[in-house]
Amino acid sequence: MNLKLVSPSVELKESYVDYISEWIEAKEKIVPLSSDSKNLSFEDMLDKWKEESNTEVLSRRLVPANTYFLVDDNNKIYGCLNFRHFLNDHLRYIGGHIGYGVRPSERNKGIASYMLKLALELIDNKYRLDKVLVTCDKNNVGSVKTILNNNGILENEIVDEYKTTQRYWIHLR
Repeated sequence: MNLKLVSPSVELKESYVDYISEWIEAKEKIVPLSSDSKNLSFEDMLDKWKEESNTEVLSRRLVPANTYFLVDDNNKIYGCLNFRHFLNDHLRYIGGHIGYGVRPSERNKGIASYMLKLALELIDNKYRLDKVLVTCDKNNVGSVKTILNNNGILENEIVDEYKTTQRYWIHLR
């Protein structure tokens, strides 16, 4: 199977609707949050993703970010990844550079690890970062494995009343 990361585009509309429907049918929180349409049309989502990648979001105290989909040759979406270009205080503390999710029917197949690997290559080549921060809930065994499979090094854990968040650094160079 040939999987690649692509930017959102009109060609992905049908696959995106199917992808989001699967999350809704599974009654799961859609992750990363950037892929949740919140009842916006696909065209409005395309505008939103384009706007989020622009430095103009800084005026709203947001960090520029790019959303990518992991697709096959038929444009079936397997997962989504959101890359924040840099860290503000909140992201440094708990959110990290990268958030990702895999559609429920495609989990436990190594897809998240492969998607993160492709993203790290893209970030290294395009954004030239030395390292990225990736966080996850300590109880999310799949996400922990995904990060460790990509050479994540646990820095610490942040415990609050609801969960324990693990903070991992992945060195790119």
